[in-house]
Amino acid sequence: MAIIGTIRDRGRFLLVGIVGLSLVLFIAQSAFDVFGQSTDRGNIGTIDGEEVDAALYDKNVKIATNQDAQQAAQGGQEYGEREKQQSEARAWQITIDELVLQREYDELGISVSDREFNAYLYGEDGFSLLPDIQQNFTDPATGKFDKPGFQKMLAERDKATDPEQVQQWKDTKDQLRKARQQEKYFQLLQQGVYITKLEAKQDYIAKNEHKSISFVVRNFRDIPDEDVKIKESEIKAFYEKNKDKKKYEVLAGRDVKYFDIMIEPSRKDILEFNQQMANYKTGFANAVNDSLYVLQNSDFKFYMNDHRATFRPQGDPKAREFTYPAAMDTIFKTASIGQIVGPYEDNGKMRLAKIIDFNTKVCKVRHILISAPKGDAAKIASAKKLSDSLVKVVNKKNFEEFVVKYSEDPGSKDKGGVYEDFMDYEMVPEFSKFSTDKPIGTIGVVQTDFGFHIIEVMDRKEVKYPVLAIVEKTLVPSEETENDINAKATNLLYKINQKLASKTDLVAKLNLFDTIAKKEGYFARPVKMMDEAPRATGFNTPAAEQKILELAYQPDAEVGLVCGSPILDKDRYIIAVVSSIREKGAPEYHDCYMQMRMEAIKEKKANRFKKEIGTSKNLEQLAKKGNTTVMTADVTFGNPSIQGAGYEPEIVGQIFTMRDKKTSLPLVGNAGVYVIRVIKTIKAPAVKNYDNERLQLLAQAKGQVQGAARSGLMKMLDVKDNRALFQLGIARD
Repeated sequence: MAIIGTIRDRGRFLLVGIVGLSLVLFIAQSAFDVFGQSTDRGNIGTIDGEEVDAALYDKNVKIATNQDAQQAAQGGQEYGEREKQQSEARAWQITIDELVLQREYDELGISVSDREFNAYLYGEDGFSLLPDIQQNFTDPATGKFDKPGFQKMLAERDKATDPEQVQQWKDTKDQLRKARQQEKYFQLLQQGVYITKLEAKQDYIAKNEHKSISFVVRNFRDIPDEDVKIKESEIKAFYEKNKDKKKYEVLAGRDVKYFDIMIEPSRKDILEFNQQMANYKTGFANAVNDSLYVLQNSDFKFYMNDHRATFRPQGDPKAREFTYPAAMDTIFKTASIGQIVGPYEDNGKMRLAKIIDFNTKVCKVRHILISAPKGDAAKIASAKKLSDSLVKVVNKKNFEEFVVKYSEDPGSKDKGGVYEDFMDYEMVPEFSKFSTDKPIGTIGVVQTDFGFHIIEVMDRKEVKYPVLAIVEKTLVPSEETENDINAKATNLLYKINQKLASKTDLVAKLNLFDTIAKKEGYFARPVKMMDEAPRATGFNTPAAEQKILELAYQPDAEVGLVCGSPILDKDRYIIAVVSSIREKGAPEYHDCYMQMRMEAIKEKKANRFKKEIGTSKNLEQLAKKGNTTVMTADVTFGNPSIQGAGYEPEIVGQIFTMRDKKTSLPLVGNAGVYVIRVIKTIKAPAVKNYDNERLQLLAQAKGQVQGAARSGLMKMLDVKDNRALFQLGIARD
């Protein structure tokens, strides 16, 4: 994101500012006066238990949204609700970074003096000039930094009296100072990163020492899960035995399960729509005024009666916005003028196309442009004189030489002045007429609004692309259908509520929800939300996201609670149930039931394989008995995968404890149960030192400093983002 942007307007510079810098950097601001008091609605978030002041966040939101909206407008892009949410997310990060890092700066005494700030700004005393300053203040004549121009702009900003400009310049300097403060902080952290010779040596050995092995693996996938009989008591016992292991630890949060009922046209809607399209086809065929008919009846209000409405098949490298399905290419090219093609589907829309003409020529020319802007009489006269003299001496042999010397068209100059595979509507009329009408080999001059073109017609191919008038309609559900689907969703929700109310066991409740959804032809899927920053993702509308969030975090929320009514999410209804309310630590049984069931089944498979293998170490016999083969592989400690088996860090770790010619007992891995024989160990080649490894590890460690520091600080200070709940009026501790 730009640090400084400048806009030149009639000789004046307007400093836009660098308010976006902290969207990607950690920028700090005075932290000890920005914590506010809680309200009845709760707070927007906390840092180390203290509430974040909403005023600071609102200020950053205003800056971020203004900047992002301006950038979107400049790029011709939409800035809607989703984009605003992204701006708000970045504003939140700005706010948190300001507060968290200021504490670090204060503890370490990191500040930026005026002298250091000026050197940083001007790229002096060892500082590199900031790229955006370099870009916007470069002398066009010399290509060097225009220091006087930059100083003049700064002086104008310092003397500004307009309150908005004054505040903008103040914010700009403040952000630049903080950017330097941040650099110093992370440079200080990076100086504390060190890689020992032992670490470098271990890294070298891990990557270069090999173990050549042969092995037999009995894969868990060879036994279908449904073939393993397991009791609920066994799953429960596995859970009690393993729930406190680190691998099963969960973070605080809440989950919702949901399925969707699509709002789609009924069979009756489809039949009526098809009849409407048939009526439109008849009307379009008989229309006296195609333009009026399209504007009155088409959802796509577009009509041109010239070659600008040339359509190409989808996938054509020259195709732009006007296309038809590639599968219909033959139909369109063999149609006749006045014929109606369709109705046919195109990107979810139904179209009727009337052939009003064909574009039949694709041209290749080369040209020399002598620029002469429209209205500049002197320039036009001079350009005409030059072009008239050049056309008398230019020929096929010297044309490219003249292009290099005289042409002022940057779009074709480096290609010998050539434009190829274009149709008439893609060029200005005078240029197109010469290209399409003149015999191949003709060299002549035409004048356009751009100037004078010396053109050679090089080639012309015969094609047949239709010029179309389009009537486009969209099949949508009728009001009657929408009402029927709403009633269906409401009745199904009532049924689910009634059935879930009859269950007390939470696992049974959630399984029943899945069962009903599946029976009705739907698939239930989860939405995971974390307490540190509750968000519901995967929905089409913010309103639906809020409803899901409200369901999960309302004060009386509990596992098994179903939404009060179907949730409308654009073109679907959502039916949802709270499926988990987690505290950090060991998971509750109902939260991890499916995972524990799968792991318990896997354990039973492993025990079966181990029993079948017993104490045998004869790989050939074991392979024959298990209907498999003896495989070989080379493994390294640095890449804990086994070719032909997959990612197996624990197995590889055990391999590197084994001596050559030794065979293991059965080892349980991720993919199955292994019996492994170490054939030989290939030691890492001796090297003089491990400097390369040390430098690589050091660069990697330094590159991770910023992310690791931020993650550590956020975790240490227990940063919580309550904004989504705050908007819903839900307070939490």
